[in-house]
Amino acid sequence: MLILNLALGIVTGLVLGLTGAGGSIFAGPLLMWGMGWDLTEAAPVALLAVCLAASVGTAATWDVRIVRYRAAILMALAAVCTAPLGLAAARRLPVDILLQAFCAVLVVIAVRMLLQARRRPQETAVVRASLSTAICHLNPDTGRIDWTPAAFALISAIGATAGFLAGLFGVGGGFVIVPALRASSDLGIHSVIGTSLMAIALISGSTFLVALSQGHAIAQTVALPFVAGALIGMLAGRKIAPRIAGPGLQQGFAAAMLAVAAILATQGR
Repeated sequence: MLILNLALGIVTGLVLGLTGAGGSIFAGPLLMWGMGWDLTEAAPVALLAVCLAASVGTAATWDVRIVRYRAAILMALAAVCTAPLGLAAARRLPVDILLQAFCAVLVVIAVRMLLQARRRPQETAVVRASLSTAICHLNPDTGRIDWTPAAFALISAIGATAGFLAGLFGVGGGFVIVPALRASSDLGIHSVIGTSLMAIALISGSTFLVALSQGHAIAQTVALPFVAGALIGMLAGRKIAPRIAGPGLQQGFAAAMLAVAAILATQGR
């Protein structure tokens, strides 16, 4: 059981390190499969593992030219307000309804990413929306995000959505943050991933603490090896990520989400 939990954690950390998002999607389903848990039981352990792995990934690759830390902090602050709502909803909804809702969200986002890569393949390596269409864009003079009211509202909305889903499904919210930033900003893919990792660490960590304060239990014998594996996988993923082209990351992320959705849909029947 120790080896299995370690291996499952490595998979989670590896995907999180490569995509800046997918590990949070894998953590819960892997624990459900490996431990026979339901989604509400797996959520606290998944949040803890994703928080620590994303923190290590952010620290290992910290670069203020890539990680938009102000945006990550703003998303986390918005998420703190909505995560308790997600946790409350998760307690009231039947488990099978939660699973089907999770599947629906994954499929919608995955299909959108695949269509984006197919229609605009030249933009998948470095995503640069034109300044006329990007709601959130970099100031060419400073190289930083131009914090217009629209950009502030957009980043806050992304964080609020990620926080609610973190509480509802026990995920870091990266599967919302990454495609949302790609669709509405002119940040490059590796900048999006770095910013997403920091936001995931803050969002999943705060949601984990809220879950504990509400009485959610955590099995330490499962959590410790799973977290250790996630840290190992994260470090490996961040080493490999710069060598993989943007299109490969986007398409692989979308394919992973579809695969997880199919597995969860089967379990929900």
